[in-house]
Amino acid sequence: MTLLIGDVVPDFDADTTQGPINFYKEIDGHWAILFSHPADFTPVCTTELGYTAKLQPDFQKRDIKVFALSVDPLEKHENWSQDIKDVTGFSVNFPMIADTDRRIANLYGMIHPNASDTSTVRSVFVIGPDKKVKMKLEYPASAGRNFDEILRVIDSLQLTAKHRVSTPVNWKAGEDVIIVPAVSDDEAKKKYPEGWRAEKPYLRYVPAPRE
Repeated sequence: MTLLIGDVVPDFDADTTQGPINFYKEIDGHWAILFSHPADFTPVCTTELGYTAKLQPDFQKRDIKVFALSVDPLEKHENWSQDIKDVTGFSVNFPMIADTDRRIANLYGMIHPNASDTSTVRSVFVIGPDKKVKMKLEYPASAGRNFDEILRVIDSLQLTAKHRVSTPVNWKAGEDVIIVPAVSDDEAKKKYPEGWRAEKPYLRYVPAPRE
């Protein structure tokens, strides 16, 4: 199955390091990240999960629930957690899903047979409160993900979900944003009475709206 941006994510029940979950119930009304790692006790994954644990306050501030997944069993997840703490200094503080039958991985298209027909690639799904895919990334097993970039994109997604704006290249929270072309100049004058900076008629910058 291939999930695309705007698709409703599949529901599932699973065992995790924080107990059994129903995914829809867990994420209902919240933003969520579901990311897969190829295997437990692997070097790149160890660094990723530790860094994700470090970022938990940033995710919580944005009302984001985080879930990790691999095809390894629950006992292996739990044993690996100590290594992650030893290496990174952070305990895994989010559910690690045990997907031993690869049911969830197949539902979400996390297994790419030309890379490996048994292990998941480094997939990332950012899911909105409406349970739809807002962003997806896929990395090869050899490349660690940039979770600072994932946070940056989430800041953009959450801002643009509330306001009729988009964010330019390399945008960071607090920087100027772009008025979307669907907003006419007349409408923009009402919304932004202080005006905007136009690089082109279709490229209009304004300060980022306050939440």
